[in-house]
Amino acid sequence: MSQDHGAPEREAPLAAGGAGSIPPVVGGSDAPGLVLGDGPGPVTDAAGEAAPSWAERLGRALMPAFGTPQRTFVSGSGCYLVDDQGRHHLDLLAGIAVVAVGHANPQVARAVAEQAQTLGHVSNFFATVPEVELAERLVALLPAPGRVFFANSGAEANEAALKLTRLTGRTKLVAALGSFHGRTLGALSVTGNAKYRAPFEPLPGEVEFVPYGDVPALERAVDQRTAAVVLEPIQGENGVVVPPPDYLPQARRLTAERGALLWLDEIQSGLGRCGAWFAHTASGVVPDLITLAKALANGFPIGACLALGQTAEAFTPGAHGTTFGGNPLACRAGLATLDQIGPLLPHVVTIGDWLRARLVAAPGVTAVRGRGLFIGVQLDQPVAARFQSAALEAGFILNAPRPDVIRLVPPLIITQADLEPLLAQWAEIWRRATEV
Repeated sequence: MSQDHGAPEREAPLAAGGAGSIPPVVGGSDAPGLVLGDGPGPVTDAAGEAAPSWAERLGRALMPAFGTPQRTFVSGSGCYLVDDQGRHHLDLLAGIAVVAVGHANPQVARAVAEQAQTLGHVSNFFATVPEVELAERLVALLPAPGRVFFANSGAEANEAALKLTRLTGRTKLVAALGSFHGRTLGALSVTGNAKYRAPFEPLPGEVEFVPYGDVPALERAVDQRTAAVVLEPIQGENGVVVPPPDYLPQARRLTAERGALLWLDEIQSGLGRCGAWFAHTASGVVPDLITLAKALANGFPIGACLALGQTAEAFTPGAHGTTFGGNPLACRAGLATLDQIGPLLPHVVTIGDWLRARLVAAPGVTAVRGRGLFIGVQLDQPVAARFQSAALEAGFILNAPRPDVIRLVPPLIITQADLEPLLAQWAEIWRRATEV
């Protein structure tokens, strides 16, 4: 059963730069209005017999695209989630790198509530103030002039980018093995993982896949027919794989020489996850396309395709569209989220360095990869799924993207006090995962 280790009181902020200090603008586990452990408990029918669980009801009503849910959560606060049995869990997955500033974040909740009482939707025949303001905020983060197309998800942001690559007059794309760009047919066409692709082939477009991080392979693949090279600055679904330092600069050189676009998918790695607004910033590269989603509105559905330079002028009226993209509710949530991510960037670097250093010495760990709070833990046995299950029973939510890799992408507000219980119980979780 999940341990009721609860949400510890926040420790006093450390001195500037200390791992565990967080800017005071962020609501954490002690956010007002929620009492952890207040789940409804077991439900019975009129005869006093156990009623169907939420998981059972889900299985009857929804298509089985996601399998059986491991838990049914009813509330959350900061870095913690409460299930329907009243058990609370430390969330080290954050909705897969989505809930950047914590569950039930007061600033985001307030912004959405205020906007819902003002204006919810008008269509893209008209402008709204939140849409314009969020676009301006994103453009201001770019290293060169650019423009934004808002969508509803990361896959849809990638679909917009795909259409922009077609407007080059070329159709060939170069993508990386091990990559993940989404599950729509277009996004799937550049996803370099056979597990996702094979059931839906043939997929649209001409795509050549090359080993990730291999510059000579990239040089052979990019030619005068190439419309774009699409890369993740750090591969997430492949186990948080960091490429060699010269990989993105060489990709930029090759695409510039051969007249192709460089498209960087920052859907998982961007918006503070790696301790900077974009994971590619450290490389010094200026891409033509950047796609974003996940953390952009802290859980409110939104995606964004950012185009730089001449690529920003490629779409003309009617070239692309979306019903809900740029919705004022989503954009208000995005503005409130960005307000809080900026002050968190130094904290993400510091706490990420501290956590990776602690994990290196943990039982069963052979290597720790990543940057900031984008962390892949390499195990010495292919027991990641069992480790994930044992951790969940102990009250910790994490992820196994590969048989021998654990992925940690917690809310960016997480502190040492939040993480110490996981480190203290790692050995016992490992023992349970590896026992025969």
